[in-house]
Amino acid sequence: MANIKSAKKRIQIAERNRLHNKSYKSAVKTLMKSYFEAVDAYKANPTPEALETVNTKQSLAYSKIDRAVKRGVLHGNTGARRKSRLAQALKNATPSS
Repeated sequence: MANIKSAKKRIQIAERNRLHNKSYKSAVKTLMKSYFEAVDAYKANPTPEALETVNTKQSLAYSKIDRAVKRGVLHGNTGARRKSRLAQALKNATPSS
């Protein structure tokens, strides 16, 4: 345990930031999982309503990822990779025309 006052403050700040970052990361994972489930449902039954649901969930996930990158919770390349995975999942699920 730290003895110096400033070190004790830094420990508190680091813990606060860790919890804040954890909530962002958790939200990103939850939105991605929800999106992948929507893509699977669209793949099983490709209807316009299902596609609309997929697009809505993609928009929410992109927004949360971008916000996490902006706030420094995720590295920029990590955010780009996750968004790429989302786009790739939809591309693979879309029926060939």
